[in-house]
Amino acid sequence: MRTKTTFPSIPRAADPLPECAEDMAAPEEHDSATEAPQPAVQEEETKTFKDLGVTDVLCEACDQLRWTKPTKIQIEAIPLALQGRDIIGLAETGSGKTGAFALPILNALLETPQRLFALVLTPTRELAFQISEQFEALGSSIGVQSAVIVGGIDSMSQSLALAKKPHIIIATPGRLIDHLENTKGFNLRALKYLVMDEADRILNMDFETEVDKILKVIPRDRKTFLFSATMTKKVQKLQRAALKNPVKCAVSSKYQTVEKLQQYYLFIPSKFKDTYLVYILNELAGNSFMIFCSTCNNTQRTALLLRNLGFTAIPLHGQMSQSKRLGSLNKFKAKTRSILLATDVASRGLDIPHVDVVVNFDIPSHSKDYIHRVGRTARAGRSGKAITFVTQYDVELFQRIEHLIGKKLPVFPTQDDEVMMLTERVTEAQRFARMELREHGEKKKRTREAAGDNDDMEGAMGVRNKVAGGKMKKRKGR
Repeated sequence: MRTKTTFPSIPRAADPLPECAEDMAAPEEHDSATEAPQPAVQEEETKTFKDLGVTDVLCEACDQLRWTKPTKIQIEAIPLALQGRDIIGLAETGSGKTGAFALPILNALLETPQRLFALVLTPTRELAFQISEQFEALGSSIGVQSAVIVGGIDSMSQSLALAKKPHIIIATPGRLIDHLENTKGFNLRALKYLVMDEADRILNMDFETEVDKILKVIPRDRKTFLFSATMTKKVQKLQRAALKNPVKCAVSSKYQTVEKLQQYYLFIPSKFKDTYLVYILNELAGNSFMIFCSTCNNTQRTALLLRNLGFTAIPLHGQMSQSKRLGSLNKFKAKTRSILLATDVASRGLDIPHVDVVVNFDIPSHSKDYIHRVGRTARAGRSGKAITFVTQYDVELFQRIEHLIGKKLPVFPTQDDEVMMLTERVTEAQRFARMELREHGEKKKRTREAAGDNDDMEGAMGVRNKVAGGKMKKRKGR
């Protein structure tokens, strides 16, 4: 069969490819940030949070969360942060970065209690909610209040939350700027800590102008933590602008994936991608899967395709409303659904402990995104699998990924004759999925047109009536 003979013919990357030029440029930055001393291995085994200088109340909170001993990044970053230094933390995903900035902030908050104490910027909404949960879990015994300020949620309720002046704000840059400009009485002039989590992604999503605006309205005299799994030139530029004499805590200097992660690839013709996906889901049945697609449309289509074949699949992408996105995530976390199909919205920072297999259905166009995607499995010392689909059009992208992680990936073993037996059923399911997508698209179009035509009619009235006191005010006006 054709696929069999093509396996050896993937040309391997021998010399650096263009995209890696940026990747390789990262270590040059060492001279501008002082390196944190590497702890000795024996020392690491005996360290507890108390040894790092964390107060007793927070040590108890760590015990309740079953954080028995600190991770490498926490051992390096926490003592320096407690000394009041600015920090650049580089560590692979799933290495406890959130704890590395949350504990020093809560520690400082206990010493000098103050409202609007810290701001955490994140690239995605889901990550913001997750960080907020961690802060509240760690600070539950000391009454820490946090507010999540992200798009896709009613800004009125967010304004009310900000008016209560929480201790910690976790926000995406766009919506935060919105509130800084439009919410009366809200400012960050007293801010003491700024954290940028997944800083490279914040800058890659073209939030640069927003970040610049935020830096202008917060005090110069503050502590700044920059955390990221990958270091890019943009992050270096930001570091020079925002940090004062930072210390660099690099747990992994080169781009790397976790040791317990088994990584494979599959070289297949692009027209059989769906069939091979169904084969893998059958072969590894009983595991929970996270499947990454490149577009919202493809995510939706593949989810419908798998549902037609009887799999419990659920999509998560940027075109869904925020409540649906959180709903999808919670169903997957609660294990009522075993397959989550997602765009790169879900590739960063999300901590879902039970992901067994990550499938790169569409290969990521930026090779650094590969590290973040496969970082969703094999978290916190567990093992996991990652399988990347490589079609005839993806060979160069795949070479870049191999070059970046410095590994040659093995082929995932498949029985091609068994795969081909699925073709008929998969083709039928594809047809149904296309029909459903088309119907869904038309329905959306109709509702949009209806809303556009009678903007002042009954349909639009409902929205106005929901605004508190809408009717009453009109009557009083009369």
